[in-house]
Amino acid sequence: MNVAVERHRTAIRRAEPSRPIRLALNDSIITEISTVFDYGCGHGDDLRRLRRSGIACNGWDPAHAPSDERRPADIVNLGYVINVIEHATERVNVLREAWTLARAVLIVSARLTMEQNDERQRPWQDGWITRLGTFQKYYEQRELQEWIDAVLSVQSVAAGPGVFYVFRDEQRRNGFLAARYQRHRVAPGHSHPDALFQAHESLLTPLIEFVAIRGRLPQKEELALSQDIISAIGSLKRAWRIITAVTGADHWTALREERAQDLLVWLALARFPARPRFSALPKSLQHDVQTFFATYQRACEQADGLLYSAGDGCTINKACRASTVGKLTGSSLYVHRTALVALAPVLRVYEGCAHALIGSVEGANLIKFHHDEPKISYLSYPDFERDPHPSLVGSLSVDLQTFRTKYRDYTSASNPPILHRKELFLTEDHPLREKFARLTKQEERWNLYDDPAAIGTLAGWHVVLSQHGVRTAGHRVTRISR
Repeated sequence: MNVAVERHRTAIRRAEPSRPIRLALNDSIITEISTVFDYGCGHGDDLRRLRRSGIACNGWDPAHAPSDERRPADIVNLGYVINVIEHATERVNVLREAWTLARAVLIVSARLTMEQNDERQRPWQDGWITRLGTFQKYYEQRELQEWIDAVLSVQSVAAGPGVFYVFRDEQRRNGFLAARYQRHRVAPGHSHPDALFQAHESLLTPLIEFVAIRGRLPQKEELALSQDIISAIGSLKRAWRIITAVTGADHWTALREERAQDLLVWLALARFPARPRFSALPKSLQHDVQTFFATYQRACEQADGLLYSAGDGCTINKACRASTVGKLTGSSLYVHRTALVALAPVLRVYEGCAHALIGSVEGANLIKFHHDEPKISYLSYPDFERDPHPSLVGSLSVDLQTFRTKYRDYTSASNPPILHRKELFLTEDHPLREKFARLTKQEERWNLYDDPAAIGTLAGWHVVLSQHGVRTAGHRVTRISR
């Protein structure tokens, strides 16, 4: 059957940056000093936004900008191009050409099977003909990554659903992945400032900031002021003794332990698809490994044990039930995304297996750890902070046995699931935990939780509120005036 595919109709107008560009900006793949080339730029909406941000960029499109030059750039975006090409061989050629133009990172994106929702499409070749006469090839997330890796002989990195980064430099790739699992730390205040510290505070502050990030003292070449510190104080170790005398040692001991855990989580997940050679790590990571584990082999052995534990259902079940963070149900543990780093390392690796496959799920602020089956779900509650009982708008599940993903859209649901006891999803030190806990205590006093099955959805919750003659105003319960 001959089909006239109308490729020019695939380009859409965008009211906001495309998902690949948003992710690349959030991940600092695209920065103010980057040059960007958009291969298949469509109407050029992404280019105009990037230019307004001061980023140098150009683009080419066979239908909408055919006379523009295809040129090399630091970052090349191949955004939703390969999925609209009906010939498999041409897809390969386009991917390879885009890769030749990328000096640092190639961003590749395509539509996923879970996004196919138009029943009027009809199958054709290895894809579908849409009602507009365009072609769409839908991929499973893992299928898309394996295709990219096979064509380019690379190990791509999942940035998000249907979006992958391909790095030219292996050290940059490994550094990017390690940073994913590194928690953000804050240096302690100066509890006992003394004259020596105050005299050298301008020199000591960069040292404090470095240790707060890496959990260890820098090598001389890692800190620009190292020689100045040594000249003024004698050595980096002596400078550190001054700092710990002023700030206390307990915080730094805990920070060091956290940094070691972060490294193990990263190394455990670095087995997918193959753990890098030690020489392929950035120098800063090499120093981290040597400081915390003495040798790379010893670090990898510990990481392998952690990864093995994350694949054991009984271990995951026990870890979920023992967790002091999160809301536990009969089948799952729910945590806010900000609480992920506070979980046991084995649970972080369990979630990391899903993250390695799917990347960052935009808008997802709750993570559901299934402890009765190998699955992670990413849940989106946009009004989590503002609404006392926010509604679920979307759920993306990652099956860790089949590697298939499934998305459920609740945006048009008349009776979506809602949340209660929001403080349980957060860590003890979260600034909103106390506010949420006060609401829970009020609702308990009104006996609103007596029938848990009745309050799990928006309609059921409103019925219970009406039966008790109350309503929620902000994060307070008030009686309804009659």
